[in-house]
Amino acid sequence: MNGVMAAPRAEVVIDLDNLRHNVAHLDALAPNADTMAVVKADGYGHGAVEVARAAVEAGATWLGSCSLAEALTLRATGLTVPILAWLDPHGTDYAPGVEQDVDLSASSLTQLEEISAAAEKAGRTARVHLKIDTGLSRNGCPAARWPELVERAAKTPNVEVHSIWSHLAAADEIGHRATDAQAERFDDAYREAVAAGLDPRRHIANSAALITRPDLHLDLVRPGIAIYGLNPVPVPTDLRPVMTFRSAVALVKRVPAGESVSYGLSWTAKSDTNLALVPVGYADGVPRSLSNRMDVWLAGRRRPVVGRVCMDQVVVDCGDDVVAEGDEVVLFGPGGDGEPTAREWADTTGTIDYEIVTGMYRPRVTRKYVGTRR
Repeated sequence: MNGVMAAPRAEVVIDLDNLRHNVAHLDALAPNADTMAVVKADGYGHGAVEVARAAVEAGATWLGSCSLAEALTLRATGLTVPILAWLDPHGTDYAPGVEQDVDLSASSLTQLEEISAAAEKAGRTARVHLKIDTGLSRNGCPAARWPELVERAAKTPNVEVHSIWSHLAAADEIGHRATDAQAERFDDAYREAVAAGLDPRRHIANSAALITRPDLHLDLVRPGIAIYGLNPVPVPTDLRPVMTFRSAVALVKRVPAGESVSYGLSWTAKSDTNLALVPVGYADGVPRSLSNRMDVWLAGRRRPVVGRVCMDQVVVDCGDDVVAEGDEVVLFGPGGDGEPTAREWADTTGTIDYEIVTGMYRPRVTRKYVGTRR
């Protein structure tokens, strides 16, 4: 990806061919289950609409969004596959979702009643997924209240229960006993739902469980981070990172030994060196905690960022190598050429690559798609 780059000053490049590859690969790992591509949070920072279209092209038969607003945005672009929306606050008007055939999640009697009221308002039947808390202790109905929820759902005439579902807490830690415990609780919840007169499908597998726990594929799998090419488990699988974050050199200067760089003068040149100024900083998604702890790919090799990461810029030490204004700078990418990766950033800063890529949805960072089909 070397060469001279024109404006914009900061850009994420989204490779939709890589995304299609990932979806097809994950779909093949669960041949007996439907695949829901999770595109919440604007497609984990990749752009929900473009990602959703590519995922459906590659074989995803469902889409997953967090909020009803996200789901309705997808519907408005002409996507017709089933979409599940699962987390909205009390008082949400679900009627537009019912009208647009959005599947809705209920974790409580209150939510079920709100969805039923929306179905009555829309004059249609709402399709619902009942969520059981199997141990994550986040969203989901507590086990003690589950029998009442499934019994009420079975008796609500304008609600069709499509599935029961849950979310795993530690599937990314292979062999963690919590996963088996959650699977047992999920089986118990399923039997209670059937005893109440329901005939639901089941889904619990996230990206990690899709890759490592075929016994939990059930009727539907819900890959999220994996469709973006980031593997949540230490198990090799054929995923290709989708996002590249890049900028370009704005200024080059020669400084003598003893000169220091950036706020706090935390780095000092040991010898005469060429410095390249890159116009991206923590306002554009570069964590300030990477100061003096990150490299970029510039002019065919990795080079260190020196001094503190500023709001709008970083400085790269190029030694005696000649670089030019306009030269492309890759801050992270797939890693195939040796460039830094989102996982590298995450490991260095003590977070997860989910946070890195999702955080790239920023006003000054433009988004470019490659591999787009028309």
